[in-house]
Amino acid sequence: MHKIAVIGLGYVGLPLAVEFGKKYMTVGFDINQSRVNELNSGTDSTLEVEDNVLKKVLASTEDFDNDGLFVTTDPDHLKSSNFYIITVPTPTDKNNRPVLTPLKKASETVGKVLSKGNYVVYESTVYPGATEEECIPVLEAVSGLKFNEDFFVGYSPERINPGDKKHTVTKILKVTSGSTPEAAKVIDDVYNSVITAGTYIAASLKVAEAAKVIENSQRDINIAFVNELSKIFNLMDIDTLEVLEAAGTKWNFLPFRPGLVGGHCIGVDPYYLAQKAQEVGYHPEIILAGRRLNDTMGQYVASEIVKLMIQKDIKIKGSKILMLGITFKENCPDIRNTKAIDVYHQLVGFSANVDLLDPWANIKEVRHEYGIDIMNKTSEISEKYDAVVLTVAHKEFLEMNVHSLVKDPGVLYDVKSILPKESVDGRL
Repeated sequence: MHKIAVIGLGYVGLPLAVEFGKKYMTVGFDINQSRVNELNSGTDSTLEVEDNVLKKVLASTEDFDNDGLFVTTDPDHLKSSNFYIITVPTPTDKNNRPVLTPLKKASETVGKVLSKGNYVVYESTVYPGATEEECIPVLEAVSGLKFNEDFFVGYSPERINPGDKKHTVTKILKVTSGSTPEAAKVIDDVYNSVITAGTYIAASLKVAEAAKVIENSQRDINIAFVNELSKIFNLMDIDTLEVLEAAGTKWNFLPFRPGLVGGHCIGVDPYYLAQKAQEVGYHPEIILAGRRLNDTMGQYVASEIVKLMIQKDIKIKGSKILMLGITFKENCPDIRNTKAIDVYHQLVGFSANVDLLDPWANIKEVRHEYGIDIMNKTSEISEKYDAVVLTVAHKEFLEMNVHSLVKDPGVLYDVKSILPKESVDGRL
């Protein structure tokens, strides 16, 4: 009987821990005490797990039988587990270099409680080879155990799509892998017991790692292509969305749309692959070119808004601009690596006064992360603006009369291209 431990209870770890908790004795571990307190109260601020579902699976103490989820910050509660799953973040630094510190710290935590016969599975996105080169040596050093003799390791890339209530963790086919064929079978069986969409056993840890990192790199490159098209077609006075809709009538045309590419995955993962490629002597041109282009889209959007304002003789310095949305995607509270903040900083750099409204974002979290205060209720808006920028397509924005917030003359810019073409002054 497996006893599961999930290390890291964020957007990835919590949904997984909840599903395992429905079937196994499961311990959820996180170093963030406020996060653990929140979860033990039956609330998930990431909105990935509904409160009633969380409350139903929670165990009040670690002394429970058969199934249930016990959430804790105390690593001692991990000692009785035999199947560890690590789901901590893998960010990049200001120079876009991989930061593996959270992964190594989590490996140290597991290494201190690791016993013979245990399994450790990594889900955090990394470059191919990171599990064997960076994580396993930590497990061996801290535990004093020998890899593939005393304990076994797997890699199973996470595929969580924050805010997506259709493609939830159990409904996404899971790639698994193990450090030996026998370990791969055990690990796959454990995941297969809770993943209704099924599993796929990759040939090796490196293959599974590589598969994950190219999934997001592929999306990044495709979005970069349509972002570049948007810039070209704008200069030619051609509507990009109309072009994409026409081209999309061909059966094998890929339906990507231009936009701001942020978040913790697509905007970060390509750098992991690029870093490893450079270490082995190859300079990845297409991957880095796509990243460079996507990283400049916030600046591009801001400059387009300013151009439209100038065309209407609106004074930029001291103007009032309203941005609708700060999260990295619609109907999701996640503000990590959001590119909407780039639009904000660029507009402020033009000496405009920028207000920001987002009903999904946590006010305190935005203040802590970016040092700005936002509104989260439409009722807080008390005036009309020289320009309104629809940055994120939250459902609340689709239901409100955005046009009523714009002065005459004024500019309405639709980053997401969700409003009728004739009703806006500009869009990607």
